[in-house]
Amino acid sequence: MKNRTLRQITAAGVIAAAYAAISLVLAPITFGAVQCRVSEALTLLPVLSPTAIWGVTLGCAITNGVGAATGANFLGMVDLFVGTAATLLAAVASRLLGKIRIGGAPWLPPILFNAVAIGAEWCYAATGSINVAFWAFAGQIALRQLPPCLLGVWLIHLLERRGLQNIIEGK
Repeated sequence: MKNRTLRQITAAGVIAAAYAAISLVLAPITFGAVQCRVSEALTLLPVLSPTAIWGVTLGCAITNGVGAATGANFLGMVDLFVGTAATLLAAVASRLLGKIRIGGAPWLPPILFNAVAIGAEWCYAATGSINVAFWAFAGQIALRQLPPCLLGVWLIHLLERRGLQNIIEGK
């Protein structure tokens, strides 16, 4: 049992490192006006294992923390909590909806949770309140989440087709 737990912790750590590395290497599009986080493709990995929930959440926290500390993330420390919570909720929802396969995997939770949370953050940062402009910000975030989520669907499909889903579980 101890070996399995160690493998799960290791798998979560590798996922966290991958999320943070992808995000930080692509920092110009991870933070700022464009904000298309390619690493959000990994938020669909919980479909394969609950271990991945902790990996993507930690990876997002690391990314948002580094972004806030370096000034790359204009939302600052608020995003460390709000953005990370959105990723956690998206990962949990992806896990819970894992058996519902529309187009390969449940790609809607990461789009919706991030559109609401990050859209609200951007709206507040731009206008000083949450107002009707929220819908424009949320729509933009949702559109920018779509490519990473489609990449995540492809990743899930590839892992399952190759029989590699057990790597995520830490088996």
